[in-house]
Amino acid sequence: MTDKSAIKQLLDATPRLWKGRQCSQGQSAVPTGHARLDARLPGRGWPLGAVTELLCGRPGLGEFSLLFPVLAELGEQGQWVVLVDPPWIPYPAALQAHHLRLERLLLVRTRDEKESLWACEQALRSGRGGAVLAWPERIAFAQLRRLQLAAESHAKLAFLFRPEQALRESSPAALRLQLEPGDHQGTRISVLKCRGNRPAEP
Repeated sequence: MTDKSAIKQLLDATPRLWKGRQCSQGQSAVPTGHARLDARLPGRGWPLGAVTELLCGRPGLGEFSLLFPVLAELGEQGQWVVLVDPPWIPYPAALQAHHLRLERLLLVRTRDEKESLWACEQALRSGRGGAVLAWPERIAFAQLRRLQLAAESHAKLAFLFRPEQALRESSPAALRLQLEPGDHQGTRISVLKCRGNRPAEP
């Protein structure tokens, strides 16, 4: 075996390794339900077993409804969707109208940030599959890393809705999206970071 083929064999044995301009083939993903977004993401969807950050300067740009297709699909599969401290009270009729299964939806309320992060980590570590959604105002890199590892070890989808100030912070999240007002009352999505490829155009 030549040195070149030995190196190629070693690289092929590490599918999540990003090889220059190539898209990583090792990132498992779940379709977002939005064809244009899927086309720009490695794996063609939300990274499975990873943290995705949705950064939004002004709440109400469709950041939650962006997840409706995947959350509905998880419910159909009998998997749990856990909401940790959403800043509003979920409206059951609206969720049902978007095909979310209310019997597979768990709302968690905590007393402070520390308890909220603990709840996120426990939800990510319990069972396999499903999704955890959280709205932390502040979260340290080390805490993000713990959530990333918990999601990875239990094949969960983790979505963190974060304020625009978080743009200035580094993050171990596999995917970071920025949501801004777009043309014709739409939402402009910029891929700030995506594991396995360079960020695509908005």
